[in-house]
Amino acid sequence: MKKVLFATTALIATAGMAAAEVKISGYGRFGLDWNEANDTRPGVSETNITSRFRLTFDVSTETDGGVTVGGRIRAQAENRDGGENIDPTSASFGEANTQATFSSPQFHVAYGGLRVNVGNIWGAIDSAPGLYLNTTSVGTGIDGMGFNSLAIKGAGFDTFTSAGDGRGGIEAIYSAGGFTGHLSYSQQNGDLTTGTPGSADGEERTAIMLNYSFGDYFVTGAYQSSDNGPLITKGGVAVNANDDIMFFAAGADFGQFGATLQYAETERADSVTLAGEAEIGAASTLIGWVNSADIDDTVLAADQTVNDGTSFGINYEYDLGGGVTFVAGYVQTAADTNENSVQAGLHFSF
Repeated sequence: MKKVLFATTALIATAGMAAAEVKISGYGRFGLDWNEANDTRPGVSETNITSRFRLTFDVSTETDGGVTVGGRIRAQAENRDGGENIDPTSASFGEANTQATFSSPQFHVAYGGLRVNVGNIWGAIDSAPGLYLNTTSVGTGIDGMGFNSLAIKGAGFDTFTSAGDGRGGIEAIYSAGGFTGHLSYSQQNGDLTTGTPGSADGEERTAIMLNYSFGDYFVTGAYQSSDNGPLITKGGVAVNANDDIMFFAAGADFGQFGATLQYAETERADSVTLAGEAEIGAASTLIGWVNSADIDDTVLAADQTVNDGTSFGINYEYDLGGGVTFVAGYVQTAADTNENSVQAGLHFSF
């Protein structure tokens, strides 16, 4: 890999251009996934292989004035729940992506503590510390197992999209000392079949995140407003499902142990997550979490996609060295059927 990077950089430098930094990184993961929910889905086995391979390409250069300009693009292929069903009329269609896809690009300009991203942005809420678990999948198990640990329930927010076009936007991130401020904006094109030419019929999202870290502690808060987003019926009135998202988190690292508390409000539900982390010996890490979701009873049943109640999970990781980690996870969701899932496999990064 080092030879490839050296040759790439040398080629750019000898092409009459300023030498640029080119970096290729990524990871692979594969393992077994047992999902009790698959028993109710036609043509899908309870036990399947789950896998993903990702390559991230980062390039950057610096102006004479010290301004960094760069870009990122990602290639990814994955397979979940067997990946054999390609019938678009089936209820299980779309659960597995077996073809390699490229992301749309992200560009950035940075100077000092300020960075501005354009294109396939990260998103202010998605970048909030404490939102995800401190694991290889940032969720439970090999592939996140549905990310039931997230306190934000039943609402969408911007994130870097690895497959396809994603959402186009612009964001500014400023860091100084223990403070980080993040402001993001995105707009998606409207329905080409029904939208008025030249009109902004697509969803617009504006989000802000503020975080402060002091010693081994952090506190963060985030908020998103949305216009022209998907509508749900709440209290007999149509409201934007992705509007008025509020997220708060606080966490601490006590050396061998750590803890994070999340709280979020959306139009569909209020939710709280408590996660605890423990280092066992020199190579093992155990993370457990519990989430409680309280759905809004005034949301129309057909529009309510959040399960009311408690879900919990546990994740175990063992560092095998060389960037390879053994991962195992268990999740029980808040669904009425008490759906369980178990995963185990290997994750390697490079």
